[in-house]
Amino acid sequence: MKYNWQLPDWENFTYDDSVIDSLCIEFAFETGELKGLVDSLSTVIQQETILQFMISEAIKTSEIEGEFFSRKDITSSIKKNLGISENVSQIRDKNAQGIGKLMVMVRNSYSDKLTELTIKEWHSILMEYSKNVTPGEYRRGEEPMQIVSGSYNKEIIHFEAPPSNQVPTEMKKFIKWYHDFEVKSDIKKALIKTAISHLYFESIHPFEDGNGRIGRAIAEKCLSESLNRPVLMSISSTIEQNKKVYYQSLKMAQRTLEITDWIFYFSNLILESQKNAKQIVLFTLTKSKFIDQFKDVMNERQTKVVLKMFENGISGFKGGMTAIKYISITKTSRATATRDLQDLTEKDVLRPKGEGRNRSYDLNLSVKE
Repeated sequence: MKYNWQLPDWENFTYDDSVIDSLCIEFAFETGELKGLVDSLSTVIQQETILQFMISEAIKTSEIEGEFFSRKDITSSIKKNLGISENVSQIRDKNAQGIGKLMVMVRNSYSDKLTELTIKEWHSILMEYSKNVTPGEYRRGEEPMQIVSGSYNKEIIHFEAPPSNQVPTEMKKFIKWYHDFEVKSDIKKALIKTAISHLYFESIHPFEDGNGRIGRAIAEKCLSESLNRPVLMSISSTIEQNKKVYYQSLKMAQRTLEITDWIFYFSNLILESQKNAKQIVLFTLTKSKFIDQFKDVMNERQTKVVLKMFENGISGFKGGMTAIKYISITKTSRATATRDLQDLTEKDVLRPKGEGRNRSYDLNLSVKE
């Protein structure tokens, strides 16, 4: 079996672009509606919304690769690199610092020309504290770069990338292809170019580690550059919901140059990410209105806890708020925690569930002003 880079006419991908005709119309509607929604927000809420998207992308693009960082560390890293000084705590995991910084750089430089140096710089930032690879350098050595799964002696090879000595040449070809593919604000071309850029880069697999995260950053940069504005979505969050389909689609696309199925899959992925983004924006708006409605009836401890409950976004605060969690967050006594939680319930800020030791509290987001 041969892989795409081993086939004659490699990098000349073919596809039937009509498969995404109706999808393009839907994407244009969704992205236009989202832009209008975001433009109507105050500057403060816009900043909070952008922050939440970058946090989600940083967390999920790492989780896809089996790396799990605390939301607190990721948030602190992104805030630090955005120049938001308030409420920035110390970053315990240095690797979280790298992915946070990368998210900010990709967003802020979306209109800059993509170069090999850019990609190497991204990798250098991402892998700055890695002990296993050389940050910012293409892979070397004669050992094949393979994507495998399965137990020892029962490994399944899903893909083998070009030999290390071919990587510099392949990356130069990739950059040339990227700039030769003109979009000029055409949504269909933007979706196609984004889908291929991710597939193309992942097929070269130029680094020892970090290829998936860099490849998804390239997809975000490509879509933003093509649409002439930073996109508000988290592609990785959508991928993470069904990683098996993502890896299977990528595997099949890396065995052929006819990539209609991949174009259709990845364009749908982007559309779904855009739809999810709208829900996140609406949630951020809900959070702002909720805090504004109750800020004058909550003490400092209560406000801290409510903000903590909002941190996990749409997925919610896992397990709800409990007296024990309240004590841990506010460093107060059990009596005070119980009294504060009862007070928040009476004011319709929280909604209780369960009884006795099983009692917990959720945000009462259904409350009306």
